[in-house]
Amino acid sequence: MTFGSYPHFADGTVQPIVWRVLQNTGDELFLLSEEILDCKRYHGKSKDVTWRDAVDITWRDCDLRQWLNEEFFTMAFSPEEQALIKPTCCTDNGEGCPDTEDNVFLLSVPEVKAFTASLGKAWLTTVGTDYAKMKKPDGCSLYVYDKGEQANYVLRNGQKLGCSWWWLRTQGNQPSRAHFIGPGASIRSYANVSLARDGVRPAIKLSMLK
Repeated sequence: MTFGSYPHFADGTVQPIVWRVLQNTGDELFLLSEEILDCKRYHGKSKDVTWRDAVDITWRDCDLRQWLNEEFFTMAFSPEEQALIKPTCCTDNGEGCPDTEDNVFLLSVPEVKAFTASLGKAWLTTVGTDYAKMKKPDGCSLYVYDKGEQANYVLRNGQKLGCSWWWLRTQGNQPSRAHFIGPGASIRSYANVSLARDGVRPAIKLSMLK
């Protein structure tokens, strides 16, 4: 389904966002963007930030959460669409990490595991839009797989494309790292929060009662 809009092409042309329905309760839809819409660090805004500059950070306090709930939320959704998005209590953000309430969020590790149990793993493998692949002024540049493992490619309109990795909100194996979906649609725990290579697949919950 489509809902909201965001740049999809290198020239900034905006198109409707395509969402995958992860869950339909009858009252609400749990949605995840079908493609990676942008490339951002989990934390860090300056182009001078390198992968070595990772600091201890929680989902609550990271720059990516702020961007999703402020800039992205305002840019991607009209006021009428914003009114349909339900604030979500985000738990499982990492050991010792506080819960948050977000309009837009990233999936957690337990959510990925739960949906994989019911949906399989194919939905974890995705590619970025042309806009997401552009090198940004903040230095972010989406990694695109270009090696020999065929599991890291997908077909789009008859074309074989290398996949990209995407952030999860759950803290990684150190306070300065975050989980991400990596090679072979696997959950990895070691991405420095300052890495400028990983993509963003926003998630939202949409009310069906309004």
